[in-house]
Amino acid sequence: MNRRSFLKTSAFASLAGPALANTTVASMPKGKAEHCIFIWLGGGMSQIDTFDPKRRGSGKKPSVAGSDYDSIPTAVPGVNVTEHLPHSAKLMDRMTAVRTVFHGSGQEHAIATNFVHTGRPISGSTIYPSIGSIVAQQRGAVNPKVPAYMLIGFPSVSRGPGFLGSKYGNIYLTDVKAGPAGFTRPEYLDSKRMDVRKGLLEPIIASVPKDSTISDYESAQVEALRLAGPEFMKNFDLSKEPAELRNAYGSEFGERCLVARRLVQDGVRFIEVSHNPGWVNGTGWDTHNAGQLQQHVLIRDLDQVLATLIKDLEQKKLLDKTLVVVATEFGRPPEFDGGGGRGHQAAAFTMVLAGGGLNHKGAYGATDDLSRKIAENPVSTPDFHATIHAAMGIDPSHEIMDDTRPVPITDGGKPIAALFS
Repeated sequence: MNRRSFLKTSAFASLAGPALANTTVASMPKGKAEHCIFIWLGGGMSQIDTFDPKRRGSGKKPSVAGSDYDSIPTAVPGVNVTEHLPHSAKLMDRMTAVRTVFHGSGQEHAIATNFVHTGRPISGSTIYPSIGSIVAQQRGAVNPKVPAYMLIGFPSVSRGPGFLGSKYGNIYLTDVKAGPAGFTRPEYLDSKRMDVRKGLLEPIIASVPKDSTISDYESAQVEALRLAGPEFMKNFDLSKEPAELRNAYGSEFGERCLVARRLVQDGVRFIEVSHNPGWVNGTGWDTHNAGQLQQHVLIRDLDQVLATLIKDLEQKKLLDKTLVVVATEFGRPPEFDGGGGRGHQAAAFTMVLAGGGLNHKGAYGATDDLSRKIAENPVSTPDFHATIHAAMGIDPSHEIMDDTRPVPITDGGKPIAALFS
């Protein structure tokens, strides 16, 4: 091979390297989790104020960089969290705070949210599927009578099926007591009349070309009709749960997670739960300025509900089968802004894994003395996605099709091997 040919080959390999390297992995770990509850903290959870505490700082003028709260020990020796996570601290042996997640997609909320949901940057020509849609496409629902992917929160393109098509989109709800909008049949519409309607639709459905956009939409409509009824809607009747357990879950966010657990029991594969009580501190997890002053209320709510969910799943022998993820679009820097809050930081932040049959460490990876930079074991966002997929028995290097173009499930992501050993 002459020098010019070698350089051309090397340049191609460097560009294609991650995807090619990922397909040649000799032994991809394969977990046994059957479900995933993906808790979304929109706005950017401050890792230094939650699962990656450092020396104490202060937002007062002149401000001192550091954690806004004291740290406490956990069930895992050497792993600390902040004082507002006392319930989670007792369960860290069932959890791993992945402290070294990063991405380079920028620090704008929508772009970062899209990246953490899809594992890829926004493209002008391609709409990539969310992790929930990929899991739905790869694994389907455990129970054929329920949807594979549900969203408790507001839908968006970032949470959608992208090029996979609406068949792998989510069923969403914002009111946990009412369930998905339009899924409760009117009293006058009994099963007999539903059968008549389906019969009238059949000739129209038969005339729709397969693999068309209309066919995709029609499939989604058939799915909606199938689910509209008491058998599926019973999942949203929380009065069936013991009062003591409902009280333990507590808040609106708690109700969402309780519904998620019920959906897991009924066979839903992937449930995203949004935690967004912005009214508590005026900003939610985007703790600029005065939003920092009541951040501890958000953290305490997360702590109470997350711990209750883990214990509830464990009691029902579902924890090893259910991967619980706490995700956010980026973290916060150790410095305080002029109003006493924090800005955005994507170079090093924390996301959490619990249950799912993983070999939990309490914490994985290490940041510097102020959680500003990664010191050990960096985990890219595609790596984090690959870990979720592998835990659920999905090969993250497997290719899915965008029309005629094969696209690896992750953008070169590699699972955190230590969690599977």
